[in-house]
Amino acid sequence: MSYLATAALELALLGILSGIAGTLIVLRRRSFFAVALSHATFPGGVVFAVLGWNLLLGQALFAFVLVLLMTLLSRLPGQGRQVTSGIVLSFGFALGTLLASLNPGLGVPVDALLVGSPLSVTAGDVAATAAVIVVGGGLLLVSWRRIVFHAFDPVGFTASGYRAWPVEVVVTGVIAAAVVVAMPAVGAILGVAVLIAPAAAARVLVRRLEWIPVVSAVIGVAGGLIGLWVSREFGVAAGGAIGLVLTGLFALAFGVRRLAEFVAGLTAAGGARATVGSGIGVGGGA
Repeated sequence: MSYLATAALELALLGILSGIAGTLIVLRRRSFFAVALSHATFPGGVVFAVLGWNLLLGQALFAFVLVLLMTLLSRLPGQGRQVTSGIVLSFGFALGTLLASLNPGLGVPVDALLVGSPLSVTAGDVAATAAVIVVGGGLLLVSWRRIVFHAFDPVGFTASGYRAWPVEVVVTGVIAAAVVVAMPAVGAILGVAVLIAPAAAARVLVRRLEWIPVVSAVIGVAGGLIGLWVSREFGVAAGGAIGLVLTGLFALAFGVRRLAEFVAGLTAAGGARATVGSGIGVGGGA
């Protein structure tokens, strides 16, 4: 398989993954958590690059450590999840930058860890993404009702006798795994955009929650492949092109939603005027 075909396959899989992890991020309002995690796993990649080991494994291990750290810090009195995410983000990114500066002969360029390179992904990266889709999709199917219940009514969820921690483990684990496998293709900075933007656009377009994963996956696959085509045709950075295309699709979805609401408002107003006019006509005839 050529490098371009491998890149296209990886981006298509990441688009599908956005329907799983992106939906969880959007519904659970974990955008900042995902951003913090993606940036904070940066030092894991640097350390494993220095050692000559697999970068994806290093980022995964560091993500696991950081998730535990966030969980512990969030339990401190007066500390919310957003605060702990910000602390971990600053710590991880600062540590990664420091380690990179101490190793100027790093085998992997730092910018590759930050923005990724779709054209450099390997069969192993594709296999890892596919595995996360299978496992994450299965967990989402099994836990969907409880995830939605806990997201919109945490008090009622607890009152019904359910425990919150299994839901938190599933949501956090799937998001962390998705962020890690997205890094080889789109890096720590753009990885979150690839996961969040399609799901955010899907939530704008559809009203039924169960359709968000499907529509998100379609938008994610389309955005990734269009961005790759733009990169090839115009000779621009693939990661940047993909990020801009996905942002444009979100803006388009928002515009379509607003236009639909505007047309619906005009239709409702016209129907109301017609009803009033009909009533006046009937009254005048009487």
